[in-house]
Amino acid sequence: MISQGVIGTCFGLAALPLAMHTVNWCSYRKPKQAGRNGQGLVSILIPARNEEANIKEALDAAGRSRGVKFEILVVDDQSEDRTGNIVQEFARNDPRVKLLRGEGLPLGWCGKQHACWRLAQAAEGDHLLFVDADVRLTHDCAAQLRDHLTRTKMSLVSGVPQQVTRTFWECLLVPMIHYVLLGFLPMFRMRRTSKPGYAAGCGQLFMAKAADYREVGGHAAIRRSLHDGISLPRAFRRAGFKTDLVDATDLASCRMFESAGQVWRGLSRNAIEGLAAPRLIVPATLVLVGGQILPWLLLPFLSQATPHQAVLIVCAVLMSLTPRCVNAKLYHQSWLGAMLHPLGVLTLVCLQWGALFRYLSSKPALWRGRSYTTADSVPLLQADQSKTP
Repeated sequence: MISQGVIGTCFGLAALPLAMHTVNWCSYRKPKQAGRNGQGLVSILIPARNEEANIKEALDAAGRSRGVKFEILVVDDQSEDRTGNIVQEFARNDPRVKLLRGEGLPLGWCGKQHACWRLAQAAEGDHLLFVDADVRLTHDCAAQLRDHLTRTKMSLVSGVPQQVTRTFWECLLVPMIHYVLLGFLPMFRMRRTSKPGYAAGCGQLFMAKAADYREVGGHAAIRRSLHDGISLPRAFRRAGFKTDLVDATDLASCRMFESAGQVWRGLSRNAIEGLAAPRLIVPATLVLVGGQILPWLLLPFLSQATPHQAVLIVCAVLMSLTPRCVNAKLYHQSWLGAMLHPLGVLTLVCLQWGALFRYLSSKPALWRGRSYTTADSVPLLQADQSKTP
């Protein structure tokens, strides 16, 4: 016989993220259609290190922005490829594009945070749109985000672009970004308070009011962080400003990774600032394993269960799968990844524990050819030959 307590726990843990998803699906909305009479300049800011494969498409997409006056600034962060040359060629043909050459990385800074800080110092816009080099903006993205900040009186807004996934491990793990975000963040509370505990965002796409950004200290306030998706909105909230999240599926797209190794390294490098934080990893593991994996493991034992228990087990399985299926439909995610949800959760949990063990053993994290101690994100090597993202 299967323990009634085990089945009840599985049912409850599966119901919890489904309930939060259901509430958040009503809150996580696309920005309203942008107006065409907005005033001021938007600075589109792109940090780029070894991005020759991406930077041309990123500039092409950003250059098609409409509904706003804009400038495009790119930092060539000591690239070892043709990134700077490509941007320089764009700048010759379009006066809105400006190239900044990277300087040596100061001790105690993460490379991306330093690049974004330099971009912000050179920007002239009233609004700062930070975009990763692998992000492709739609023509309305800048206008809609700016109008959203103006209308809602928020200081910072972020959103998860449509995640382009092609390989098996991309399909399995990248959609977990939406699953964790929508399943465990109460967005209705996030919008009503400026408490740092409700901070969340996506480092691929941020827009901030320039005046508020500078009052907060901008990226200098998070100089050591490898996870600006959490740390930047947290810095704004600590200063008393409100931050927001919107559905950016139709505003931008991004393919973060192209191989299994990149997926693993990319998602684990900043895990310690998320679910792998020592105070979070045990409860997060219990909730994820108990509600998303254990119900599936109970399916082979249905014949030993009472009819009531069998119904609870099947309902728990369906509740665990429902958010992934709805997310796949709403946010154009992989159906293969959705159907393999328990495997994705198991892999995510292993990734988080691996990141924690690396943190505890002070092993460095690699990011864009630089190595950082996991304890405090201080750069160890300024120009590693590795080009892992």
